[in-house]
Amino acid sequence: MSTADAYPKLIALTRELKLLQDAAALLSWDQETQMPRDGVAWRAEQMAWFGGEVHRRFTAPEVGDWIAASEAAGAEPGSDEAANVREWRHAYDRATRVPAELVEAFERTRAIAKSAWAAAREASDFAAFAPHLEKLIDLSRRKAEYWGHGGRTYDALLDEFERGASSARLTALFADLRPELVAIAAEALEREPFDAGRLAGDYPVERQQAFNREVAEAVGFDFAAGRIDAAVHPFCTGLGPRDTRLTTRYDVADFRSSLFGVLHEAGHGLYDQGLRGECHGQPVGEAVSLGVHESQSRLWENHVGRSRAFWETWLPRAAVHFPHLARLTPEDLYRSVNQAERSHIRVEADEVTYDLHIMLRYEMETAIFDGGLAVADIPGEWNRRFEDLLGLKVRHDAEGCLQDIHWSLGIFGYFPTYSLGNLNASHLMAAARRQRPDLDGQMAAGDYSGLLDWMREKIHRPGSRLLPEALIAQAAGSAATPEAHLAHLRSRYLGD
Repeated sequence: MSTADAYPKLIALTRELKLLQDAAALLSWDQETQMPRDGVAWRAEQMAWFGGEVHRRFTAPEVGDWIAASEAAGAEPGSDEAANVREWRHAYDRATRVPAELVEAFERTRAIAKSAWAAAREASDFAAFAPHLEKLIDLSRRKAEYWGHGGRTYDALLDEFERGASSARLTALFADLRPELVAIAAEALEREPFDAGRLAGDYPVERQQAFNREVAEAVGFDFAAGRIDAAVHPFCTGLGPRDTRLTTRYDVADFRSSLFGVLHEAGHGLYDQGLRGECHGQPVGEAVSLGVHESQSRLWENHVGRSRAFWETWLPRAAVHFPHLARLTPEDLYRSVNQAERSHIRVEADEVTYDLHIMLRYEMETAIFDGGLAVADIPGEWNRRFEDLLGLKVRHDAEGCLQDIHWSLGIFGYFPTYSLGNLNASHLMAAARRQRPDLDGQMAAGDYSGLLDWMREKIHRPGSRLLPEALIAQAAGSAATPEAHLAHLRSRYLGD
């Protein structure tokens, strides 16, 4: 084959495969938002077919020939073509090691497990979910063995979400970070708490929806190319270059839950909407990693949404939708959303204790895949570790090991990317302020376009041209370290 023909063939193939993947993503979104309960079994067969079909087509021998021919052609270093070929090679080498039958079994199992988890969470019954989790762990372990992992199964799973990361590096990072976070949390928890009773009132869902939409539009989310729906566990999914779906969940006694769910998922959505649509289906048109993706959600949720300037702008609008908030001040809202407290639910945790939740889940996952923790023992071990780390007794499974959807999706190795996202978010925010000194003034006026434009240029449009650590270093001028994040936490929770 001519080397000139190989690259266009890869572009055409991956575009077709992306059509299939986006269709499967739509089915997955539908399952979590609208599908009737009894549709699960057939949906599982649909997801298995899509997963197997994409896998078989991508792992065909001729695809390997096209990749090899493209490598031999020697694309210009740093170009889109070079990045695409690099990523296709990595994906092809991993995919060709795994049988299509295992891919289909995995997709089928997790489609069923997702619904089983939702029911088990509602009933707070881990035992009902345990058989599904057993199957997903077994299938994930088998995939990791096919991929190869250099001695630790978890590393093969982690590579699926964060290229370049390893459990050895994460363990060392968390060992250094944990005492710092515990110390900041201990001091922050001693401060006089905000009286949450001052927020008491009714927050009808339709008014929350209206307010959340205003906020999402203001930070730059394009509703001509997206929407917000309700789900058991908030998520964002991209279904195409102009179709990004956000979800949140509502508490009629507290509007903050849905608002910060929307801000978090809108951060993901802004990343998706900022990718180059003309490259959709190519690696350079895709997000580079979950640690970078989470930097965007955590940045908009926390650095923007929990800032004092944000509430100076948005409390008057919130009071239009929820009139009883007019009796409060922006400082009251600022304090209420930056209250350090021990809590059971990760997605509602404050910034100081949030990473402790992640460390717990990381420790649980590595123990499972190292063979030291049986599925039947997960609730008891979770409860023991949670009390040791966060000082709270877990009262039932729904606020313990069943609280997150990820395990029901067979997603193991994902949770550490939340903490990497926190570190990246603080590092990027500090860099954006250095490079654009007028940024805080713009945001104080309710103008977030300068920050979004910076993220578009530095993070969104590059896609996967660089690997995660290199992309962050190029954007910020240096590699991410914990220092910026710890400085942010000390300033917000101890310095004001």
